[in-house]
Amino acid sequence: MKKTLMMASFASLMATTAMAENIGVSMALFDDNFLTVLRNGMTEYAGTLDGVTLQVEDAGNDVAKQLDQINNFIASGVSAIVVNPVDTSATQAMSDAAAAAGIPLVYVNREPINVATLPDNQAFVASNEADSGTLETQEVCRILKEAGKTEANIYVIMGELSNQAAVMRTKDIHDVIATPDCSFMKIIDEQTSNWQRDQAQTLMTNWLSTGTAFDAVIANNDESAIGAIQAMKASGVDMASVVVGGVDATQDALAAMAAGDLDVTVFQDAAGQGKGSIDAALKLARGEAVDQKVYIPFQLVTPANMAEFQTKN
Repeated sequence: MKKTLMMASFASLMATTAMAENIGVSMALFDDNFLTVLRNGMTEYAGTLDGVTLQVEDAGNDVAKQLDQINNFIASGVSAIVVNPVDTSATQAMSDAAAAAGIPLVYVNREPINVATLPDNQAFVASNEADSGTLETQEVCRILKEAGKTEANIYVIMGELSNQAAVMRTKDIHDVIATPDCSFMKIIDEQTSNWQRDQAQTLMTNWLSTGTAFDAVIANNDESAIGAIQAMKASGVDMASVVVGGVDATQDALAAMAAGDLDVTVFQDAAGQGKGSIDAALKLARGEAVDQKVYIPFQLVTPANMAEFQTKN
């Protein structure tokens, strides 16, 4: 009887072990407001799932370090891998390594350069960047027209130039300005702040020092928009005289909007992307089919509806 009980306990233990799933997560950077919400969304969601654990690593914005993390995940035998890539043009090697090991891989938030050729057990979860800069710029255009502008000078602050989201958001801006409704807008300069608030503040300070008149600043992300706002306020610019846009709808951005400094942002559902990436990784690990592109919709945020987003990012 004792032997039977011991065998039953052993079988139960084995079943529990077999059900345990460990997902390796490599984040491009921990020290980023939006990516922190994304990472927290993953860990909080995984905490609600029985038998699911995450091993979350910080790539420190280093491509080589991120590839090492992925190889280490593979060597440790994780059930699946989730990657928020440092450089979206350097993802092929990551896909190849995971595919060779037969381990499912899910890219999250940043679109890999090889998204069109991902293996069957790999996927991409994010929001469609064709909408982000488009929604932002269309709203900036609307505000300027409503103010009676027939000509408007625009500064554009880009994200990391190696990042697909930055490239696409900047393209969105150009595409909207190329339309008849918004052709009165003219980009007088565009430079990168690498998504960073302090770099955007320095960039905006340099633009202000030229004395060139401008009507709006369109940034690829909220951190850059906030940096520009800080520079303008430090220089005594009347924030009512300039339109400022960003993307992400972070808590800091909504505070800037409540203060009357930020005019428009675009909600990118960080927690939703995090949950979606974990769901996709688990399904692939279990041999289930998933769409190779899973899009979480962007939403326009203005002072009129900002209250709906106060606790989301």
